Amino acid sequence: MKLTSKGRYGLRAIVDLAIHSEQEPVSIKSISMRQGISERYLEQIIAKMKRSGLVESVRGAAGGYHLAKNPSDISVGDILRCLEGDLSIVNCPEINETKCEVSQLCVTKYVWQKINGSIQHTINHITLDELVEQSKALLLEHEGEK
Repeated sequence: MKLTSKGRYGLRAIVDLAIHSEQEPVSIKSISMRQGISERYLEQIIAKMKRSGLVESVRGAAGGYHLAKNPSDISVGDILRCLEGDLSIVNCPEINETKCEVSQLCVTKYVWQKINGSIQHTINHITLDELVEQSKALLLEHEGEK
């Protein structure tokens, strides 16, 4: 499994959105400027997150986007699955509950199950609010170094 730029940029974008939309909706242009991601690409990413119920849009002159849920209720897994789909490392028939000719004698399926389980556990237990706090701490640390 290798995450695409959609997953990597989407995670950065939603952290930015969570930080900056606490007071008012955030424009795609402002996220684009802060994150160095093309506006056109961000529009595609945000549209997927909107369809998945992670973000909401606000129309009008002061419009933009904000989170649809509390950051503590959004996991990294929710975000990555929305943007990337299945995050399994291997497309093994036995793991995906379809039978394989050698499944009874295959020991490698246990390796794939363990790896997939570890990935799912990790991404499902890191929440957006944790990333927001990490981001704020990094910004403070960076400012202190100047």
